[in-house]
Amino acid sequence: MKQGEDKKQGEDLKWYTAFCRKRTWILVLLPISLILLWMVQKNEEIAEYVFARGTYRWLSQSISLISGAVPFSIMELELIVLPVIGLLLFARFIWKLIDTIGKRGSIGYQLSQGILNLGAVVSVLLFLFVMLGGVNYYRYPFTTFSGLEIRESSIDELYNLNMNLVKQAAELRSQLKSTETADQDGALQFGETSWTDISVTAKEAFDKLAEQYPILAGNYGTPKPVYFSRFMSRMEITGIFWPFAMEANVNVDVPEYTIPATMLHELAHLRGFMREDEANFIAYLASKQSDNLIFQYSGIMLALAYTSNQLYNQDKELYMQVSDNYNIGMTADLRQSYYYWEMFEDTVISTAASTMNDTYLKANSQGDGVKSYGRMVDLLLAEYRKNYKEE
Repeated sequence: MKQGEDKKQGEDLKWYTAFCRKRTWILVLLPISLILLWMVQKNEEIAEYVFARGTYRWLSQSISLISGAVPFSIMELELIVLPVIGLLLFARFIWKLIDTIGKRGSIGYQLSQGILNLGAVVSVLLFLFVMLGGVNYYRYPFTTFSGLEIRESSIDELYNLNMNLVKQAAELRSQLKSTETADQDGALQFGETSWTDISVTAKEAFDKLAEQYPILAGNYGTPKPVYFSRFMSRMEITGIFWPFAMEANVNVDVPEYTIPATMLHELAHLRGFMREDEANFIAYLASKQSDNLIFQYSGIMLALAYTSNQLYNQDKELYMQVSDNYNIGMTADLRQSYYYWEMFEDTVISTAASTMNDTYLKANSQGDGVKSYGRMVDLLLAEYRKNYKEE
């Protein structure tokens, strides 16, 4: 019996050696990924020209066109199927581990095999993330292409910007108050418009913006609705850019006036701009290029949400002066949004999701570039000064 066991262990060792060799090249992806991240952190030109305008642009368009042909969210399918597969593989690993108890050398063999497999999975995922979006956190800021000057601004400038946005929003909202676009509470709705039409409208807005900013040009798929949108709301998430399928996924359970801006925000990520504040500003710019009034309104309201919050923090009296100019439609939309998100505040899921998202953003250098009122508001102020020649 001992001779048979020794022979079996020898065969296992031989197989395990071959197995390790096959996995070695995969493990190399981990240090490669870390080296690439170190390189782009140290040199914006590498991030911009080698990756953002090079490998990423080619890969993102190729993958997006393929995934875009699938009518449902591949991200959702992956997030459902892959954890199940992972649990089954883990259960199989535990079963094998238990089965080897008492067999000389077998437990160590099984443990090392499991660790090696896990390391291979982590290496592949990290490498894909780096190549399919991670490097773009370190590319040139959008101000490089917009020509906008970011500088400290006065409260008066912030107040004037708010008033300008409110005026635009009120004018647009007054044109969207017909019964077919308003629900029983007076909040805005799309009516009978299909998702296909809405997503095409979003893509067309970006294509028009790309005429002004060629860095945003490209042939990409359209945004996709998420089936389990209510669960996203519980996590306080309105949209997700999924680099592993090059998809712009959108929560469609939220107040409808916010959906177009979210679609454009995720498309900004898809087109290579990963910083959240810049994606917001690009979404705002794209909304203004749309012929659809709901898209224009959604972008203005996104901008107003940031500027009014900052004005409230700086001067509550001025904020009240601004809010007095909201019309009935705007007030109905904001009321609907408030009561909707109030349902999900401070839950276990939302708190955990917020913590993970905060950690993710900090890990990808989302804390840099913050100016007097926050990067999004600073960009809006810079655009306002440029358009209205304010000093």
